[in-house]
Amino acid sequence: MMLRRVPDLDSLQLLLDVASTGSLGRAAAAHRLSQPAVSARVKSIESLVGLPLVERSARGSRLTPAGALLADWARDVLTAAAALDAGVTSLRASRDGRLRVAASLTVAEHLLPKWLVRFAADHPTTAVSLSAKNSADVSSAVLHGTADLGFIEGPAVPDGLDAQPVARDRLRVVVPPSHPWAKRRHPVDAAELAGTRLVHREQNSGTRTSLEAALVAYGPMAHPLMELSTTSAVRSAVIAGAGPAVLSGLAVHDDIANGRLVDVRVRGADLTRVLRAVWPAGQQPTGPARDLLTIADHPN
Repeated sequence: MMLRRVPDLDSLQLLLDVASTGSLGRAAAAHRLSQPAVSARVKSIESLVGLPLVERSARGSRLTPAGALLADWARDVLTAAAALDAGVTSLRASRDGRLRVAASLTVAEHLLPKWLVRFAADHPTTAVSLSAKNSADVSSAVLHGTADLGFIEGPAVPDGLDAQPVARDRLRVVVPPSHPWAKRRHPVDAAELAGTRLVHREQNSGTRTSLEAALVAYGPMAHPLMELSTTSAVRSAVIAGAGPAVLSGLAVHDDIANGRLVDVRVRGADLTRVLRAVWPAGQQPTGPARDLLTIADHPN
């Protein structure tokens, strides 16, 4: 397979650092490079892609719409690369140990990469496989024994599983800067949110299930404007102007900080949620699963 337009992983990470810091200089410091070297790297990425990716001004640097979309895709690539690297490192060390992990997309993309890097450092002989699924499929994998440990983001623990909280997250109502909600001085009422057609994740995803639970007192939710199977697809649709969406704060933090999305305040609903590790009821995690659970419970 010839990937003629795909930057290398270091270049993709550099682009994300420019997005998150808003500065070529700060991105250069993070990579221990000079600012001219980073500028040259950015120009090289733009030449490879064939589009301008970074806008420079006296106030700093920000991604162009094409750059923001490329950065969105890059997050998925780097998440997969981190999981692949942890797995390959373990496979090369030994085939004797094995840990099968299933995680909801939010946990898999934004929390597990760091946990797995720490785990791999402490367990070089354990092979790790990671499957990213929606929360319902994660629970099913753990119940059917195809995953040793799962991580879910739904509001309740499914029957047959025990659980332990590992993190808290807050759902964010996000719109593009051009949307009328972006200019409102007052919060959106929970009832109005429930009655608004949104860009949704698919049914049974942890994000959508959590939102439905938070708005259950306000009647049936409006029919979805769109149903998309990944967080990245929902984010891209909202940035493109499709409509409002409710997504994990972990997933949209950089977009809000850089002005690509606007965080809309909500009144009357608690949009915080608990992210949990799950395993078969009555069976405490042992061995590598227990050790990964300890890392997730004490990430710092």
